[in-house]
Amino acid sequence: MISRHIQQRVRQLVTSIMRPLAGLGITPNTLTVLGLLLSILTAFIIAQGWLFAGGLLVLFAGIFDMFDGAMARARNVATTFGAFFDSTLDRYSESIILFGLLFYALREPGLQDRFWPFGNEQPWLIVLIYIAVVGSLMVSYAKARAEGLGLECKTGLLARPERVVILAIGLLTGAVIWALVVLAIFSNVTTVERIVHIWRVTHVTMSEATSFSSAGLGHEKGNSVIHQQAPIATNEGKEPSVPTSVPPFSGGVQQE
Repeated sequence: MISRHIQQRVRQLVTSIMRPLAGLGITPNTLTVLGLLLSILTAFIIAQGWLFAGGLLVLFAGIFDMFDGAMARARNVATTFGAFFDSTLDRYSESIILFGLLFYALREPGLQDRFWPFGNEQPWLIVLIYIAVVGSLMVSYAKARAEGLGLECKTGLLARPERVVILAIGLLTGAVIWALVVLAIFSNVTTVERIVHIWRVTHVTMSEATSFSSAGLGHEKGNSVIHQQAPIATNEGKEPSVPTSVPPFSGGVQQE
């Protein structure tokens, strides 16, 4: 949803901020762990019912999540493990923040949003949080699984930056349940979008491979017909000359 141009500009800005700090000896993996600890603090704040402060922390944690990658680029120490470590802890961070919201919902059985039309809000919050967690994990899993198969998969409405912004807006405005409705629905829609995208990519690849194979088979059959129609020279009245042995690993190629 957020354009790649905006994401690129934000990434460049964060990198320029982290470049002066690159000489302090802080590693990108250290920042990744600090980001996880910040998410735990955010979950604790939300669980206490301080939703506005929690919304601010969600935004800050979302920005802080880019610091490790920016530090890696500034120090030119990006590694495969660092990318894996960052992605893995991101999943924990998002789940922990939503768990803090779940804890808050369980502590407040009388929750009721005046704009919510379905009565008691608590059970709805619990169900929506669960669906949102599953959806966010599946969005990330679909991308990771596709990339593991050598396919690019960045399509869809709600990637991680969009999910962070929507949750923060819900916490800041008090419309948490509506933010969860959006997250629960559209994170799973994003997963379906990525499934369809990979199906199309693989379907096109298989179609091209089948067409190429069919064309090759037709060419091979055409050559076979030409070979069958070619005259065969024989020596009448003489036994055909058959080699009694073939030197092993000879450089020549026998044609049938």
